Amino acid sequence: MNLTDFNTSRLLQAKAHALIPGGSHTYAKGDDQFPEEAPGFIRRGAGCHVWDVDGNEFIEYGMGLRSVTLGHAYKPVLDAAMREMVMGQNFNRPSPIEVECAEALLSMVPGGEMVKFAKDGSTVTTAALTLARAYTGRDMVALCSDHPFFSYNDWFIGTTAVSSGIPEAIKALTATFRYNDIASLEDVFAAHPGRIACVILEAARVEEPKDGFLHKVQALCRRNGALFILDEMITGFRWANGGAQEVYGITPDLSAFGKAMANGFSLSALVGRREIMELGGLTSSRPRVFLLSTTHGAETHAMAAAIATMEVYRSEDVISHLHRAGERLRQGIEQAITAHGVAGKFSIAGPPCNLLYSTLDAEGRPSQDFRTLFLQETIRKGLLAPSFIVSYSHSDEDIDRSIEAVDAALAVYRRALDDGIEHYLRGRPVKPVYRKFN
Repeated sequence: MNLTDFNTSRLLQAKAHALIPGGSHTYAKGDDQFPEEAPGFIRRGAGCHVWDVDGNEFIEYGMGLRSVTLGHAYKPVLDAAMREMVMGQNFNRPSPIEVECAEALLSMVPGGEMVKFAKDGSTVTTAALTLARAYTGRDMVALCSDHPFFSYNDWFIGTTAVSSGIPEAIKALTATFRYNDIASLEDVFAAHPGRIACVILEAARVEEPKDGFLHKVQALCRRNGALFILDEMITGFRWANGGAQEVYGITPDLSAFGKAMANGFSLSALVGRREIMELGGLTSSRPRVFLLSTTHGAETHAMAAAIATMEVYRSEDVISHLHRAGERLRQGIEQAITAHGVAGKFSIAGPPCNLLYSTLDAEGRPSQDFRTLFLQETIRKGLLAPSFIVSYSHSDEDIDRSIEAVDAALAVYRRALDDGIEHYLRGRPVKPVYRKFN
C-alpha cells in the first residue's frame, strides 16, 4: 500500500490558508509539521483508524494530540454526550451534571479536594498561576524548560523563540530550570528570593524522575513558600487512572488535567487543595480571585463525555492496555531499528503509554529532514504517526501492521543515510513550531 493521492486536501489547504492564519487552529496540526505528501484534512475516525478527505485510510498515533485515548467515535462516550446534549448544553444556572462530574474526577485524583472546569489546558494552567500568585503574594513562576508546552499564554510563550508581541516585563516574570536537576531549581530560588509563587512541571515525559526528584521539588517549594503544580495534561488518564501523581506517590498543591479526560470532547480541569481553590469561591475572607469564569466551561455534553470516559477507566483496564500495546510496538520498532542498522540515528523513548521518536542524520545530529522522510514513508504505508502514542483502540493487528510500515520506512531511512537524503525526500522538510521566523 502506497498512499500518495491527496488532491482534495491540496485544494482545501489553499482555501484554509486564505481564511485561517497557518491554515489550522492548532500549530501542531499545521502543514509545516507534516511532509508535503501527507493528508491535509481528516474527514472521520473510528477507533484508531482515520480517513482523510481523499478517502485514504490511516492507523493514527497521538490520537488528536493525545486527547482521544479510548478511540475515535467511542460509542459509550458518544451515547452519553448525545443523551445530555438533547436536553440543552448551556443554561443561566449550573446543571447538576457539573456536581456529578466534579465528584467523578475528584474520586480519581488522589489529594484533589476541589475542581473547576474549563475548555483547554492553557486556561487551567494559567489559572493555577493566578491562584498561586494570589495565595503567596508573589509574582514570579518557575517552569521546567525540558517540557515543551504549558500554555499559549504570555507567561510560557515568552520563554520560547515565538515571543513576538509579549512585553519584556512579562517575560521577566518567568524563570526556568531543568528536569532531574534539583540544583538548577535551587539556583532559581536563590536568584529570586521571596519572589517565586510556584513551580510548574510535568511529572514525567520521556525521562523518569530520578533520586526522588519530584519529592525534592515539592520539599524545595515548601521551604521557600512556593506552590507545587503538576501539569497532568499528558500524564493524566495515561500513566494511571489517578494520573502521574498516583504513580509517583506525590500530591501537588494544584494540578491541571484535560486532553483525554473526555476522550476528545473539550474539557479541562484545575484540581487542588481546598484552601487554595477557595480563593476563587464565595467563602474566603481573603481578597477574591477571579477564577475560571468561562461561558462554555461547563457545557453539559462535554461533562457527560468525561463521566462516561472515567467510567470506562474504572470498569475496564485501559491503562494496562496502553502499556501492553505500547510495549508490543516498542519491541517491534526496536527490532526494525536493529535489522536496518539505524541504531543511533533513529530511536524511540518514553514509557510504553507515551512513546516518542527521534531522528538523526548521518553525523548523529537531530534532523528535521530525516523526521520528514520518516513521516513521508510511514504515511505512504498507511500510518499517521507524529509520535507512537497508542490508544485503547489499538489492537494487536494494528500494532503489527504499524511495525511492518515502520520496517519499510526504516529501510528507506537507511538508504538515505548512505546515499544522501536528497535522493529520497520529496518536498520541503518540516519545521519546529518554536521558531522566530517562518
